[in-house]
Amino acid sequence: QVQLVESGGGLVQPGGSLRLSCAASASIFSITRMSWYRQAPGEERELVADITSYNSTDYADSVKGRFTIFRDNAKNTVYLQMNSLKAEDTAVYYCRAFTRTSGYWGQGTQVTVSS
Repeated sequence: QVQLVESGGGLVQPGGSLRLSCAASASIFSITRMSWYRQAPGEERELVADITSYNSTDYADSVKGRFTIFRDNAKNTVYLQMNSLKAEDTAVYYCRAFTRTSGYWGQGTQVTVSS
């Protein structure tokens, strides 16, 4: 069982930055991949970015060049650095972790981009 706790969401103006954190209860080395998803009101949940245990990363086209996913193995934590935020980035952001046998979700953190 892996528990995930997200933090770092909030209200930011367009063009601003936020850094989301996802702390895992298990050793990050037991996790094969970690991802950030988001879900806007009335929309389906979508993949934003993910990072493998080999530090291979992938991003949704809508966030390439603006968001960066990275991990701190010593803290069992994955981060999502979000720059040049737009109103359309407003959503609840969820962390997901995959082990060899299961996938786990965090509780989500709200990001609101508004002037």
